[in-house]
Amino acid sequence: MPPTLQRAGSSPDIGFTLRRCFNKSEFRPCQREVIEAAIQGHDVYVQAATSFGKSLCFQLPAVVDQGITVVVSPLLSLMINQVEALKASGIEACSLNSNTSFQEKKRIHQDLETGHPRTKLIYVTPELCSSTHFRERLQVVHKHKELARIAIDEAHCISEWGHDFRTDFKRLSWFRESFPDVPIMCLTATANTQVRQDILTILRLDTSPERLRTFLMSPQRANLHLEIRYTKDEDDNRLWDFLGWIRGVYERRRQAERMSELKVVGERPENVPGIIYTTSRDECESLSASLRKEGIGARPFHARLSNTIKEETLARWIDNEPGYDIIVATTAFGMGIDKNNVRFVVHWRIPKSFEGYYQEAGRAGRDGNASYCFLYYSREDLERVTRLVKSDSREGSNYQSRLRSLQALALYCENVNSCRHAQICKYFGETAIADCDFACDWHKDAEDLESRFLKGLASEEWVSTQAMQGTYDEYNDGYNDD
Repeated sequence: MPPTLQRAGSSPDIGFTLRRCFNKSEFRPCQREVIEAAIQGHDVYVQAATSFGKSLCFQLPAVVDQGITVVVSPLLSLMINQVEALKASGIEACSLNSNTSFQEKKRIHQDLETGHPRTKLIYVTPELCSSTHFRERLQVVHKHKELARIAIDEAHCISEWGHDFRTDFKRLSWFRESFPDVPIMCLTATANTQVRQDILTILRLDTSPERLRTFLMSPQRANLHLEIRYTKDEDDNRLWDFLGWIRGVYERRRQAERMSELKVVGERPENVPGIIYTTSRDECESLSASLRKEGIGARPFHARLSNTIKEETLARWIDNEPGYDIIVATTAFGMGIDKNNVRFVVHWRIPKSFEGYYQEAGRAGRDGNASYCFLYYSREDLERVTRLVKSDSREGSNYQSRLRSLQALALYCENVNSCRHAQICKYFGETAIADCDFACDWHKDAEDLESRFLKGLASEEWVSTQAMQGTYDEYNDGYNDD
């Protein structure tokens, strides 16, 4: 039985809801179309870059629709941040996961058992969706026609060909089997054609235009300057290279401040919010300490830190407090973090996947202003991360897809003959893109890029020899995905 679609023109004043509940003056491009399709009762598939504002696409319909919206999310940190933001706006929201207190779990289940929950959005993990207890509560809600929508965030996790496959995501087909009249929304930033088809098939979505509205936005982020910086173990100068760059940024801001009569109250020349991604907890600590020693306001963020320290660090970074300008973090940091003015993202080492690199770099410049993204690439790091992926305990097609994604990222790093933005679009299945307007290292200076590539990397023969001799330190000491 298909969802019952509303008649055209029956949508509420979503512009008013946008202003009143979400304190936003206007929709970003295509957001209105996605939200209207959802409110009309269609299944919806959304693939868009990290700056698009995908969460609004299910949060706003949840406010105007009758009943409760179930949001399936793979990350606890994302749930917490979104629920807190919704509550601050006066919207009834909660999360149900392994970290939820006993009393809160009891309250949530009692709310669901009524069949008419007061909660407008409930965030759950895919693992919880498999539990009999939770499913029984949802069936009660559905019986009373109060189950408004299922929203599946980070939907690429459904596919074994995706970069972050989670087994329990495959069991989400239960929603369509049990509630055929309830619309489903899928959202992701990182899915190629094969992953997209997997998502639709596994969730048993009818792909006919009458049932499914598909929104595929370009992955290109024109406001991001993309660059690869080459290095090698024998003369690793990452720290001094970064210090030279960030101090240059500070000096240009001081000069601009001296030349301008306009002063921004509370803003410092050194207030340049940024994120540096590393691959281990130990390096988070050592790198942030090295930066602080040089007078740079950097703080570590990883899973071994207490929740109190992480919450304080995040809050002070978001509030642009002195000493909290840069977060040095492991890879999961930033998911769902609502900070629009991140001016740079640096990858200290190569990530484990192309998709991970794209998601993390995309956390810069969400306000649409120019931002800088560069990745320090060495063939020695590539060899280490490749061994990590190969030694991963997960087997099968996901292991192969992870390895292919890493190899694609390495080719991207070593490509000195085409636009970085064009390469990203091609990876995600889009070929027609506008000129990046010198927003990448190749367009900016192709000759310099090739020179840096030839001089900056160790030879493949030398790297393979060192790997065979086992001269590398164990690279996964303290490694963590959060």
